[in-house]
This record gives sequence, structure tokens and C-alpha cells, in this order.
Amino acid sequence: MEGTVDGFRYGAVTPVAAYVMACLGGALGLRCIVRSLLDERPWRLGWLALGAASICCGIWTMHFIAMIGFHVEETRIRYDTSLTLLSLLVAVLVVGVGVFLVGVGGAQRRTLLVAGSVTGLGVAAMHYLGMAAMRLNGEIGYDVLTVALSAVIAVGAATAALWAAVTVRGFLPSLAASLVMGLAVSGMHYTAMSAVHVHVHKTIAPTWNGNSPAALMLPMLLGPLVFLLLAGVVVMFDPLLVLGEGDWNRTSARRPANAARERARTHPDPPGHHARVRPHPRPRPRPRDW
Repeated sequence: MEGTVDGFRYGAVTPVAAYVMACLGGALGLRCIVRSLLDERPWRLGWLALGAASICCGIWTMHFIAMIGFHVEETRIRYDTSLTLLSLLVAVLVVGVGVFLVGVGGAQRRTLLVAGSVTGLGVAAMHYLGMAAMRLNGEIGYDVLTVALSAVIAVGAATAALWAAVTVRGFLPSLAASLVMGLAVSGMHYTAMSAVHVHVHKTIAPTWNGNSPAALMLPMLLGPLVFLLLAGVVVMFDPLLVLGEGDWNRTSARRPANAARERARTHPDPPGHHARVRPHPRPRPRPRDW
């Protein structure tokens, strides 16, 4: 018997909350990656790691908030804890690889294509691992073409996000990029969910077990939410993360002049010493006598 699948059990609450979390993780991640471009090692690697973790937490949290609204009318849904944690680990690894490839290699076309493909396919793998963690009285099937379309959307969204991370400057452009990124990630998720169909068993399996969505997901979502909150605090207290590109340029242009003035004030030249010796003027040619 085919089950009645509903991805919006609580109406617009779960899609909107999932989109907000995807945008929040994307915004924090993009700002941290931009910040890494201003530092050398080891601080640069630290900012890249924070950016990758923020994007990962945003995507993973978005997925499972959206999954709270997934419902099959004919059966209850439970989740396997180990596979759910494995999906988080996969998200951390693939997003980290993509961010570090672009953060170190720059915005070259080949680097973006490789990093975007790895990250996008990894995000799709995270999604389907989370789906494999579902336990219900039935079998889950997928439409192959829709699954392929969701993977293409994931790769495109990841490539665009990584490109924006190393090319977009300024607070408002990064905010707009994070909104588009959240829309793309949410679109990938609901495209993948539209490929799902459930064949419900007539009898309940005696070994059917697992944790309910609320009992499992709400405690597990608490960790990524706290991490995003702390990352947001780090972003807010770093002035270079809220300035535009012009402000960075003006700041960097003022640094040499300020340093020269400070050096002249703290280390004055000794008497009789001239910082600049002017060359003797050349004698002017005398006019010819006619």
C-alpha cells in the first residue's frame, strides 16, 4: 500500500525555520571566509575552519528542522541515532574540504568546480544518509530523475556559495549571497523530498524501533544552534567582519602612514642627523658669448 506522504505537517513553520537556519549558517560562514583572506597562517586556517563549521551546522540544522515536518499518515517515523550522527560527520568533512580548497587555492575556475562538486555531492550524501536513518513500517523509494536533479542543485548551490565566499565583499552583498544560498539549499532539500514515495507494510514489524523525531532531533539540534550563536558573537565582535571592502582598503592604506608618523614620534632623529640628504644642484650652463 502506498503511504500518504506530507512534507509540511506543521504548515509553513518548519520550511521558514529551516530557511532561516540555512541563511544564518551561510551568512556566518561567508563572513568568516572573507575574514580569512585578511590574515596569514595560522589565523587564516582558524577562520576557514570556523566558516566551514558554520556553513555545515546551518545546512545540517536546516535539513533536520525540515524533516520534523515530514510525516507519513499511515505509519509513525523513528530515526536511528548512529546514522543521524554519521550524516553530521559527512557534512562536516565535505564542507570543510570545499571551504579549505577555495580558501587556499583561490577563486580559480578549476578549484571552484572541484570544491563545488565535492561539497555539493557531500551535501546530497548527507541528505540521503539522514533519510536512510528513518525507521518506519514500510519501504522508502525514490524517483531517480528527481534525485539526480537534487544532486545537480546541490552542486550548483555549493559552487555558487564558494564563489561568493572568495569574491563578494562588503556586509550587504554577503548578506544577499547568504539569502540566495539559503534558498538554494532549501530548494535542494525539498526537491529531494519530492522524489520520496513510501510503500507501507500491512503488518507492523516486531523489531521496528527507533527514536521519535522530537526525542532525537531537538536535543541534537541544540549543539549546532549553540555553535551558530557563538560564531555569531565572534563575528559581531570583530570589526573587520562588519566593514565593507572600501573600509578595509582605507584602513590598510592608512596603516603605512600611521606607522611612519608613530615611528617619527617615538624615535626622533638625533641632532645633526638629516633623514634626507638633498643632492647638490647642478650648475646652470652659462650663456655663450657672441
